[in-house]
Formats: sequence, structure tokens, C-alpha cells
Amino acid sequence: MNDLFISLFLAPLLIGQGLYTRLTTPKLPEAAGERYGIEGSGLPLKLFILGDSAAAGVGVKDQNQALAGQLIAKLSSHFSIEWRLEAQTGLKTYEAIKKLEEIDAFTTDIVVVSLGVNDVTSPISLQKWLQHQERLRALLVSKFNARQILLFNIPPMNLFPALPQPLRWYLGRRSSAFNSAMRQQALEFLELEYTHIDFPATREFIADDGFHPSHLAYTFWSDIAAKSIQLRHEKASDGNGCYVGKSNSRSPKSSR
Repeated sequence: MNDLFISLFLAPLLIGQGLYTRLTTPKLPEAAGERYGIEGSGLPLKLFILGDSAAAGVGVKDQNQALAGQLIAKLSSHFSIEWRLEAQTGLKTYEAIKKLEEIDAFTTDIVVVSLGVNDVTSPISLQKWLQHQERLRALLVSKFNARQILLFNIPPMNLFPALPQPLRWYLGRRSSAFNSAMRQQALEFLELEYTHIDFPATREFIADDGFHPSHLAYTFWSDIAAKSIQLRHEKASDGNGCYVGKSNSRSPKSSR
């Protein structure tokens, strides 16, 4: 069935369910705690975490339980990490771009990106979103000297308990399409790395609001991110303990 036809046919119902869900879903706060610092010992590594409510740690009380805190803890035995978190509930990709355009430039080695859910729930077309994704990549490389940009799949929204049917089905279908396009786009650029995380489809991995990650989900996510960073560093090291970015035999585009 054509996606445009589905959208038009179900629009009144989907809009109504979306408004109802926003009104009835509990509003959980962002995790408390520091959003920048220097941790660990070992090789120097500059880490930038960018994103939406999941990056901000909604679903847990403290940043130590969230993605940023758990990821830093897992890397700190290998690296001396200078880290920074820029995250905001409800952030869409084009809003992240505006935020990055407004802040002062700084240098980073690795960027962990958590964006897409709010784009999926918005009316933005897939093609327009991909243009925003490309603009975000270019900005992270040109302004912040990012050498590795870790992208993760938008979670399967058809499994979110907070969403009623058919809204849950529709957003699950849409998030799947966005993920497929993001995976394909990541193949075009050396600095991009797309990882698909299969979160266990159990209630323990979803926060009390039925929408955001739980502490277990952040643990699962940070495990995968930490392993990816460690593996990439091992492959990319120039032998002097210096992070030099991804080495790849294919010939994708590069902004450098």
C-alpha cells in the first residue's frame, strides 16, 4: 500500500491519536547531572554526544545511568576522555543543526548521535530528513572536525506501549523506512557508521512512560557504542596513540 495513500487515509485518526498520546503520556524529566567533563586515563579521546531526549537521559534519574554516563564509564579505563553532551527533549535533526550553528566551534574525535524519533513523529518527508542528515554530517566534520560519527537506528516504534494502534503500526513502518535510508546514506561517507541495535522486546527495556529507554536499555546501548569506539580506535590508530579516524577500502564520498 502506498505510503502517501496510507497517510492521507489515516490522517484524521493518526492526528487525533498523536494529540491524545501527547496529553496522556507521563512527562519524564531529563536526567540530572553534568554534561561535560574530563574522565579516565589512557589515550586522549574527545567525545561529543548529540541528540534528543534519549541522549538527554529521559527515563532515568541521573546521567550516570544514562547513555552518556554509562558510555564514559566503560571507556574511561582505556581513554582520557574530554566529553560533552548537547541534548534536548523533542529535538529534531534540523533543530540540532541550528543548535550546532549557534554554539562556538570545538574539536571532537567521535560524535554519538541520537536523533530521528521526533522527525518520524513529525510531518517531514523522508527525502527532506535525509537532506538534514547530510547537512548535520557536513557540519560536524567541517566545524567540529569529527572523525567518526556513530549513528544508531531509530527504535522500533511499533513496540512502544505508549502508542495506540494504528498510530503504533504507522510510526513503526515509518521508523523502519527512515532506518533503511539512514543505513544506505551512511555507506556514502567514510566518517559515518550506522549500527542497528536490536533492543530486547520486553517491558524492562522501556521506561515508565512507555516511550523512552530504561536503565537496562541505556546499558545495552552503551555497551554496543563502547565496543564500536574501542574497535574503531584499534583499527584507526596511527601507532602513536592518536585517533586518526576510520580506515576503509571502499570509495565513498568524503568532505575532507
